[in-house]
Amino acid sequence: MNRPLNFLHLTTFYPPYSFGGDAMYLYRLCHALGDAGHQVDVVHCVDSYHLLHPAEPEIQFTPHPNVKVHGLRSGYKWLSPLLTQQTGRPWLKEKRIRDLLDSKPYDVIHFHNISLLGPQVLTMEPAQGQAVKLYTTHEHWLICPTHVLWKFNRQPCDKPECLRCTLAAKRPPQLWRYTGMLERASEHVDQFVSPSRFTAQMHAERGFPKPVGHLPYFTDRADRDWQDPGPRPQARPYFLFVGRLEQIKGLQTLIEAWEQITDCDLLVAGAGGYEEPLRAQALTNQRIKFLGPRPQRELGALYKHALACIVPSITYETFGIIIIEAFARKTPVITRDLGALPEVVHDSGGGFVYRTNEELISAIRQLAASSSLRAELGERGYQAFARWWSKEAHLELYFDLLRQTALNKFGHIPWET
Repeated sequence: MNRPLNFLHLTTFYPPYSFGGDAMYLYRLCHALGDAGHQVDVVHCVDSYHLLHPAEPEIQFTPHPNVKVHGLRSGYKWLSPLLTQQTGRPWLKEKRIRDLLDSKPYDVIHFHNISLLGPQVLTMEPAQGQAVKLYTTHEHWLICPTHVLWKFNRQPCDKPECLRCTLAAKRPPQLWRYTGMLERASEHVDQFVSPSRFTAQMHAERGFPKPVGHLPYFTDRADRDWQDPGPRPQARPYFLFVGRLEQIKGLQTLIEAWEQITDCDLLVAGAGGYEEPLRAQALTNQRIKFLGPRPQRELGALYKHALACIVPSITYETFGIIIIEAFARKTPVITRDLGALPEVVHDSGGGFVYRTNEELISAIRQLAASSSLRAELGERGYQAFARWWSKEAHLELYFDLLRQTALNKFGHIPWET
């Protein structure tokens, strides 16, 4: 019989001290494990969040009784993540992490975005128990100092020129990347996984020495807000953009295209460092409306009543969690043919993939004109979501991965008797 497991998740960002989809995935995973009766500890770096966002988070998240969150704070504040970024070691965080590792017999140690915990954290072992160690590549940090393969701040990376690119991004170079530190630390991880086949392939092509498996993201449908989504946010038909307002997310390309769309609005949910230029670009177009950041409970109605959700990222996304959040509400999607985004659409048949502005505008007009097409694509997306990207499907894949990793490491599964 199986017993409840002890999980330790280590990451740089965790809600509400977070910015993107990787943190939302981890939040959902921790709560899903807690719902199943497992005990979960999460370590994240509050100092790293404040390095990029001095104020406290605008949106709060509901805690879980089986999930204990350990936010790392140092009296040295910004110096802590800077030291880690430069040396690859969690200097001012190491004792707290070590104390937690030794506090109980963990069954699973799962690393996520560890960019400001440092690769040395991968080598840390618990004092008791038999733990399997996983690493999820939520971004391209293992093969890219800037995380996102966005070369010279202007284009997707075609070939590595990392030092010049790091300087162009106005980030301090990381000398530890030239010492073999990451390769040596990676030997302490039992299994690397990626949310998309595309991202796993990118790691292989860029020379990452360990094999990377495939474990897709999920989103929780427990609230069933597609059945009772709440009122429409507005009377006029609209398309939806959800995400961080950063240049690489491509919203500026939608604003440009919306000059040709006169019968539908574009609603924008999110915030970020590129927000001011985006608002300035859209200033004269009354059909584009910025909603600011929205909590998950409010996003359900926005997704459900949208004609489609558009994901126009201009660099390599590792998955595209916005797509499956739309599919969970039977809402079709339109995505750029780049990175992992088309993989999710092709697997589901739940939307359009475009390469040019003309193809984007054509997809917008087709969906705006046909409720039957929207319903057909939305249903396809939903069926794929239920099959591959729901909580139930993900937990089955996740525990299959844990069992296989344990068999490979120990020859048996320690938590099964």
